[in-house]
Amino acid sequence: MNALVFMRVFIVVGALCAVEGARSALEAQDLVRGKELYDRWCAGCHGETGAGDGEAAAYMLPRPRDFTRAVYQVRTTANGELPTDDDLRRVIDEGMPGTAMPGWKARLRSRDRDAVVAYIKSFSRFFGDDAPTPLEFGRAPGETEAGVAEGARVFQQLECFKCHGDEGRGDGPSAPTMTDDWGFPIRPADLSRPWTFNGGSNVEDIYRRLRTGLDGTPMPSFSDVIEAGILTEDQLWRVAQYVRSLGTDEPVIREVIRAARTDAGLPSGPSDRAWDDVEPFYIPMVGQIVVAPRWFTPTVDGLWVRAVHDGERLAMQISWSDPSRSPDPAWQEWLERIAGSSMTADGPIEVMQGGDRLAVQFPVMLTEGMERPFFLGGDTRRRVYAWRWTSDGDRLEVGRGSGLTSFAGEPSDEVVHAAIWANGRWRLMLSRSLVPRDSAAAPPFTVGEAIPIAFQAGDGSSGELGARGSVSAWYAIYLGVPAPPTMLVLPVATALVTAVLGVAIVARAQRRAPHS
Repeated sequence: MNALVFMRVFIVVGALCAVEGARSALEAQDLVRGKELYDRWCAGCHGETGAGDGEAAAYMLPRPRDFTRAVYQVRTTANGELPTDDDLRRVIDEGMPGTAMPGWKARLRSRDRDAVVAYIKSFSRFFGDDAPTPLEFGRAPGETEAGVAEGARVFQQLECFKCHGDEGRGDGPSAPTMTDDWGFPIRPADLSRPWTFNGGSNVEDIYRRLRTGLDGTPMPSFSDVIEAGILTEDQLWRVAQYVRSLGTDEPVIREVIRAARTDAGLPSGPSDRAWDDVEPFYIPMVGQIVVAPRWFTPTVDGLWVRAVHDGERLAMQISWSDPSRSPDPAWQEWLERIAGSSMTADGPIEVMQGGDRLAVQFPVMLTEGMERPFFLGGDTRRRVYAWRWTSDGDRLEVGRGSGLTSFAGEPSDEVVHAAIWANGRWRLMLSRSLVPRDSAAAPPFTVGEAIPIAFQAGDGSSGELGARGSVSAWYAIYLGVPAPPTMLVLPVATALVTAVLGVAIVARAQRRAPHS
């Protein structure tokens, strides 16, 4: 090799070494930055060593990811494979709906999120130099009514109902026995609420989960079913379309529940088809973590409220997902797992099931300033007027409260109720006269005024008794006023006047037009 060739080789090798050195230095900087961010924002749940054992982990269901095992739910890779960097980045960006994992896209810069990805991978020796290969998913066929019906048939064929239930609310016969790969209790997804799906809620996202499975959970991959020729890719796409059809878009949260005036009579019960024509309002619920004993993993995290009145009575239909009609012997195993895996710093969890429960509360006295009582059942200064229902004996008590566990109530025929549980959902109808018998003990429901209202709920099969359960903030319910007769006549009169003026203008224009 002559000197010139040697020099060229030396320069190329030196340049490559310099590039590799610079790359290594950048990677080292990313790991340092990633560790700094991880320790600040992630270790509290996932633990300092990434083992999913942070201080907050015991309060969570499902538990935070154990990065040392390199088992990931949301991936574009095959069952049992590592995720790609893009997969990890997406979870960090968007979070994991339905869990305590938030999205960080709006909180951390792009390069910082990449640094966190690099640091998370350092927890496991399984991540090497070879990048995982994502699957090819193809494109969804056009959605048709017949296609969705085919998806429903295949949903039954694959026995998805055993976990998710016939209507997808997570109430299948296997639901009470489900655990993740580490023995912690885990709920099947409630398919009626796609905004809580891990990994996204559109048809393409759902199809990817069907193909990849959710590693570490009972949710399998159906790629092998396609490879075995039992199903076609098109049929699995139809299942994804059917699953998406079971739910609605993420609800818009509004502060006022509007109870429309009806002259057709109030619905006769919670399943009356008349409720289908009443606008629903979504009320988010959160775990009661203010007073002991606190509860961080509520079953009920949202209610749907419909309301109407006829000028004399107010009627409300309140519905919510709950996979069990408590107490239910089939769910005793689930309750025992919950009691054994949840934080009990505020006292042990009762392993005797109670009833499911729902409470509706109003201020006892409505003030002009609309100052509301303490949302956790009021206090001694400002009490609440409450309706408290439980499935255990299908009982309703009406009374006043000055705190979560300070309630003086008794059965009363002033508030009429009826409740139905079916396919993982409660529907409860409550009705009362607008004018109470005792205006000193209960507020009147005045047409044309906003009345503060708040809710509490509990699942008796998950240990949600007493102060343990979910609560809402204060909202308002507004009883609509009847439309005056002029409102009905005005549109017709306006249309007639517009038509007469139009004819007059046309006639005048024709008179002025020159004749040929």
